[in-house]
Amino acid sequence: MVRVPLSQAERQRGERLGTVLRRARGDRSMVDVAAQAGISVETLRKIETGRIPTPAFFTVAAIADAVALPLDLLRSAVDTTGAAPAPA
Repeated sequence: MVRVPLSQAERQRGERLGTVLRRARGDRSMVDVAAQAGISVETLRKIETGRIPTPAFFTVAAIADAVALPLDLLRSAVDTTGAAPAPA
């Protein structure tokens, strides 16, 4: 299976995601947050630096939970389209 290259917008969204998660981590160490999220420190580093621009949802959810960042706030911080969330 061939993977379609990411667009520039998708790469930028990944960079915004990483920036928001890094800021939410604050002074906590990457080791602490990665352990709490159940992921490797290298995975967290790659997400925070935008080297994994499209991480798995459950990985993002685990990191957001570890840094006490609600997913709706994370989405609004990363989304630049101005689109409202879909009704539940």
